[in-house]
Amino acid sequence: MAVARRHVVLAPLVLLAAVLAAPPASAADWPGWRGANRDGVSTETGLLQEWAPGGPPLEWKASGIGTGYSSVAVVGDRIYATGDKGGEQQVFALSRDGGEILWRAKLGPTFDERRGNGPRGTPVVDDGRVYALGTDGDLVCLEAGTGKEIWRKNLSRDYGGKMMSRWMWSESPLVDGDRLVFTPGAWNAGLVAVDKVTGKDIWRSVIPEIGAEGKDGAGYSSIVVSNGAGVKQYVQLMGRGLVGVRASDGKYLWGYNRVANDVANVATPIVRGDLVFGSTGYQTGSVLLELERAGDGVKARERYFLDAKTLQNHHGGLVLVGDHLYAGHGHNKGFPICVELESGKVAWGGNIRNAGTDSATVLYADGRIYFRYQNGVLLLIEASPDGYVEKGSFEIPDVTGPSWPHLAIADGRLYVREQDNLYCYDVRADRRSASVARD
Repeated sequence: MAVARRHVVLAPLVLLAAVLAAPPASAADWPGWRGANRDGVSTETGLLQEWAPGGPPLEWKASGIGTGYSSVAVVGDRIYATGDKGGEQQVFALSRDGGEILWRAKLGPTFDERRGNGPRGTPVVDDGRVYALGTDGDLVCLEAGTGKEIWRKNLSRDYGGKMMSRWMWSESPLVDGDRLVFTPGAWNAGLVAVDKVTGKDIWRSVIPEIGAEGKDGAGYSSIVVSNGAGVKQYVQLMGRGLVGVRASDGKYLWGYNRVANDVANVATPIVRGDLVFGSTGYQTGSVLLELERAGDGVKARERYFLDAKTLQNHHGGLVLVGDHLYAGHGHNKGFPICVELESGKVAWGGNIRNAGTDSATVLYADGRIYFRYQNGVLLLIEASPDGYVEKGSFEIPDVTGPSWPHLAIADGRLYVREQDNLYCYDVRADRRSASVARD
């Protein structure tokens, strides 16, 4: 039986390993929210196509990263996470080989640490820097090698930002070229782009009223890049719905209100070509928009709208594989579903109850969808429109509350954050015969 290594003691902040410059991202990395393209899709191959009873081998377990629901970024020889620990919200850097904590840095105040809430946003790593957004709107840029703070902003104090409802900021900022883009949610600073090195403003986007559904402010989603209708733009799901702003100057291009609800708009939009897909829970539904040129701007035309009975993603997101979307359907239900993107036709699912309960996060890699459920069950499912086929499952250890963090895959390892713990599983196919480690 393989032995899982346990790390519970914080390493000193001054370590030789921590002062060395962090290496740049590579194809075997997972640099931030939902991977390199922010779509929950891994390009890795050679992974296990089915799991033995008990799941894939546990390579190591690390502890000490605090409470929180954020996922992890994996770049070079480091892993980056956020958590509430010791009376403050922090950013952590861990060794990729074993999970030893190399440094930690202050992010902001805790978010109801006693209830095990903590931060939701995933750090993003780029060019030797780590960017993280805390629940109180604190945005920091840190040296990836040392954790030294380079610059800091606050979305409320600096931009008049607000959230649509009470669960605080949950976004994972976007690095795009020379800039960092994020969503304060203010009327005159709906989205903001700053210089990623200095933090100096490049532009602030004014978002007009787009409809009565939902609430003013930022939602719980994260920005993605689209080149729909031939115009580079940032697409975001805000409190009032989907919006697109021009990447060059932040000019508002289009908005779509019908998909918004007034509690929490969460799932990161899916983009492909001229298409934008969005979904929300709370008995709302899903939409496919097609972007078209309109003079020197862009307009969004509704291709179809799916009601809440057909497809609503509460939280946990969706992945697009080939021509089909895969997700957990239903408000706080997570029923596996496969839907054809272009037509909105359900290929299968929407009423399947497996061993998982409540909401489910999803990730795609090497022909398989990884479904992680709120009750801590993790399932491997075929990514095929032909039907629902399970290829293995296991229960995440030490689950004491909602098991929500999104998964990450890097270099054949599956990273599973569960509050204060981080589990690293070996999902390479060439380790098929390895025994399962049980902590």
